[in-house]
Amino acid sequence: MQKQQAVKVLIDGAAGDLAFTYLVPEGVEALPGQRVRVPLRQRSALGTVTGLEWIDPAEAGYRLKPILGTVAGEPFLTPGLMKLAAWIAEFYLTPVEAVIRSMLPKPSRGEEEKRKTAKCVEAAVPPDADLLASFGARQARQREALELLAARGPLDLREMTGELGVPRSALKALEARGLVRVVERVVSRDPLSEVDYVESSPLALNEEQSAVLERIADASRRAEAGESARPVLLFGVTGSGKTEVYLQAIQRVVEAGKGAIVLVPEIALTPQTADRFKQRFAKIKDRVAILHSGLSEGERHDEWRKVLDQKARIVIGARSAIFSPVENLGLIVVDEEHENSYKQDTAPRYQARDIAVVRGWIEGCPVVLGSATPSLESWNNAATGKYELTTMLRRVDDRKLPLIRVVDMREEGRKSQSGPTILSTKLRTAMERRLADGGQTILFLNRRGFARNILCPECGYVATCRHCSTTLTLHRQDDRLVCHICGFSQLPPRQCPECSSRSIVNAGYGTERVEEVLRQVFPGAKISRVDTDTMRRKGQLRSTLDAFRARKIDILLGTQMIAKGLDFPNVTLVGVLNADVGLHIPDIRAGERTFQLLAQVAGRAGRGELEGEVVVQTYTPHHPAIQFARHHDFEGFAGQELELRRRFAHPPFAHLALVTSRSTHLERAEFSLKTLHARLKRHLPEGITLTEPLPSPLVKSHDQWRFQIVLKSTGARRLAAHLRETMKSLTFPDDVVVTVDIDPYSMA
Repeated sequence: MQKQQAVKVLIDGAAGDLAFTYLVPEGVEALPGQRVRVPLRQRSALGTVTGLEWIDPAEAGYRLKPILGTVAGEPFLTPGLMKLAAWIAEFYLTPVEAVIRSMLPKPSRGEEEKRKTAKCVEAAVPPDADLLASFGARQARQREALELLAARGPLDLREMTGELGVPRSALKALEARGLVRVVERVVSRDPLSEVDYVESSPLALNEEQSAVLERIADASRRAEAGESARPVLLFGVTGSGKTEVYLQAIQRVVEAGKGAIVLVPEIALTPQTADRFKQRFAKIKDRVAILHSGLSEGERHDEWRKVLDQKARIVIGARSAIFSPVENLGLIVVDEEHENSYKQDTAPRYQARDIAVVRGWIEGCPVVLGSATPSLESWNNAATGKYELTTMLRRVDDRKLPLIRVVDMREEGRKSQSGPTILSTKLRTAMERRLADGGQTILFLNRRGFARNILCPECGYVATCRHCSTTLTLHRQDDRLVCHICGFSQLPPRQCPECSSRSIVNAGYGTERVEEVLRQVFPGAKISRVDTDTMRRKGQLRSTLDAFRARKIDILLGTQMIAKGLDFPNVTLVGVLNADVGLHIPDIRAGERTFQLLAQVAGRAGRGELEGEVVVQTYTPHHPAIQFARHHDFEGFAGQELELRRRFAHPPFAHLALVTSRSTHLERAEFSLKTLHARLKRHLPEGITLTEPLPSPLVKSHDQWRFQIVLKSTGARRLAAHLRETMKSLTFPDDVVVTVDIDPYSMA
């Protein structure tokens, strides 16, 4: 019997990456990466084609069923993405099916791709000059409608009868004569459709920028020749013009007929980055796609579709944009590569920076990792020769780095008679000077809300979340106590629930309280607050940043949403209200994160003609992270921190695997982890260390008790292999969830 084409299909939601073989009916084309409908027992199911083969049904030994059909006419995943999914599944111990699902936007995961349609009017016959001349004076509106269609092609029905003023009666008359037809067409939602862009020209590069651009071009040439090109780590101080280098490198890639992906860490950075790219490529702005979680599902899907259809060749977005189906990829840029937000905190728990490097290796394209404060992992990779190091240590036009002043808040506290000081004398004086001179100020505090918690000084009561082992934060504008872990909220008590005392006090402060203080101290200033509490409406962040750029706002107060990447030439003062927020926590990266945040925030000052100044308020002024940041000395900080990490075999000199068990039943979560720990310890390979089972730092979250163990080894694959072998022979109670995080960024 003649062999027939068959496909391997990975079934959605199947445990253990369940794949079945199905026949492909004649006249149907199914390729790897394509979504298909298949029969499964007495129902139909969805799956992804993972491979093709030719089979003789008579020799198969069982009856093969044909697929029921395809979800779309083309594969949703490129061959490179299919290889990447397999790599992620193996490295991060996640089912391939879950990885593939995370690569697709939600509207593309169902039986039919959900796309927006609209009624459009199109010419049924070519509206040539003879046809137009046949219309008399009483048919002028019909002729105008045909002239519009001749000049602009098919048009949206609502646009024609609305903005363009074509009467519906004229269109109906043309329909009756068979000259036009009204059809349903797929339309694309553009998240930036309301923004008009004026094309910008490439800027002249200084010597450092030109050298870096040539190194990227050289990496591209090596990749095209089939040679392996090391990732390029671009260490450039804030304001050194890294984005201009990215723009010109991508322009070369696009001119060569290839595509590019640009990753940015925060939604806050996406509007400004997108604007600069849309301006530079204004002539082909439809070739730029924006992908981030701030878009609606429909907008996100339409942008992704533009990439899949190869209409968009440049993709800008946050973490998941690395999975964009760009074919003939020519360059991947990871901006602010040190950022923690590149780490996914749900399965698959990938690190987008590392995935970018792997995808570059799979696709044979160069990868550029840029930052003013590179991660110690990347810095160490450059030191050992895995990455190629390039540097830009001067600001554009030789502008000076801002002067950083450190204020010891212990001394300020001794002067104060009314609780904790929010604005030091030095910072308040500097702000008054900026307001008088017409300058702008950015204030940074990485804690939202009014007060960190409320407590009773009489009996020691502290308001805590009933679902998590954390305190509740007071949000006074909403008059609610809110848990920043699970979102639980309640009304703040007017008296102590324990002792009925009315002496309840607010402890600590957040951005909401700072805003209140600023309005009292600077009543004439225009102040705006940027955090997740105030930026809830769509487009609100963009409009606030635009207003600040237009100098309609004097003081911009915010959390880490405004800490990096943004460029405001008129900002000459930056104030860090509490540099200790993330410093004194049990985390090996606490010092690194604090240094990076201070350096990035400081970089927002002095980016224009005027010199910048930064005031850092801290209770631990002599901490190395603060002192090295004060002197803009990344290399000094990295050298000291890496030596400390090397002594204790911490990352990047070792890989960690964090294994967490969680359940609504404390005893079951603890017992399950102890059982797993015993199995792991019984056959522990040489070179792997294992901690004892302990409660997680956040022992309760979302009503679930949490326990954890940590494995350490110099080889991540060795850790993953040992965990995979041990866990496949274990079953856990239905109400116990065990997760594995390779190379975790948070130990909580």
